[in-house]
Amino acid sequence: MDKRSRLVIGTIWIAVAGVMAITLEPTVPTSGSEILRVFVVLMALFLAAVYLFDPRGIISGKGFD
Repeated sequence: MDKRSRLVIGTIWIAVAGVMAITLEPTVPTSGSEILRVFVVLMALFLAAVYLFDPRGIISGKGFD
């Protein structure tokens, strides 16, 4: 996967995290749905970091050669 494609997909994951973060209440999450929303935000940010930084060539496929 080339850099431009990774940048686009990483930006989409950041947008997903932003939309989910908007739905969070500014208090400590207490219900199951709020905890799940926080998990989704963290997972989306993790996936964005993987696509943007491509550690060890995971996405580009160069890490397995």
